[in-house]
Amino acid sequence: MKNFHWTLARRRSLLGIAFISPWLIGFIFLFLYPLLQSVRFSFSKLTIVEGGYELAAIGWGNFKNALMINPTFNRLLTESIVDMIVNVPLILFFSLFSATLLNQKFRGRLAARAIFFLPVILASNAIAAAEASGLINLIGDSNAINEMGNAASSFNSDFIVMMLLDLGIPTGFIDYLTEAIMRIYDIVSSSGVQIIIFLAALQGIPGTMYEVAKIEGATAYETFWKITFPMVSPLILTNMIYTIIDSFTTSPITRTIYTTAFTTQDFGLSAAMSWLYTLVIGIMLIVVGITVSRRVFYYN
Repeated sequence: MKNFHWTLARRRSLLGIAFISPWLIGFIFLFLYPLLQSVRFSFSKLTIVEGGYELAAIGWGNFKNALMINPTFNRLLTESIVDMIVNVPLILFFSLFSATLLNQKFRGRLAARAIFFLPVILASNAIAAAEASGLINLIGDSNAINEMGNAASSFNSDFIVMMLLDLGIPTGFIDYLTEAIMRIYDIVSSSGVQIIIFLAALQGIPGTMYEVAKIEGATAYETFWKITFPMVSPLILTNMIYTIIDSFTTSPITRTIYTTAFTTQDFGLSAAMSWLYTLVIGIMLIVVGITVSRRVFYYN
């Protein structure tokens, strides 16, 4: 009997299957049935009765209600997409820039990395639950917060805008930059995980590449664009997909879907909104994945 030889490609495929197997098992046993049930709800009118509920098939009625009758769904969906288009490039740029700085050797590097990750911990559900139960207090003095808010709102960007206009910078780019400045808190608080991923990618780049570039006389600018950026490009795609999904999970439309189901008890409409939302996210992820993956450099 001939010995069975495992090829490298097959070993990598089995390793990938083993890596996702915990998620796959959890999805099959915990999420598959609710997922199929939400499909039924989206095409039905659910009525709460004694001892359970009844479903009456109404076809595409819930989807038409979400798109043509509901006064807020379309607006919130459009705002979520626009916010995502604005925030994702800013978050990726800030994350890569911060990771590059934090990857340098300096005193207090571990403390600096922890500080950049603190917004992720403070924004977690565990901290929110502890604060709601009175175990901790992150709000502080309301007067101090009001003073900080007034100081932030007093920021005048007219000077910066006029200076950039005098330099001949296009108006569209100036508007985008001004919007980025006004969203700086959201950008920083949403960049913790991305910074860690980029740090892992930067630390995985062989040091010999930088040594050879230095011997050849490459500048720091050339080294970044010829070595650093291509080597971290696979993680740019990963962070982009993660940021898109994360931006949608925290958007107001998610709260609207939840309120529609558990406050107004319209589970069919809520399920239809969820599937429309999922369809939009899926299309955006496919477009981004296909577009960005063509320029990703994989180092073997």
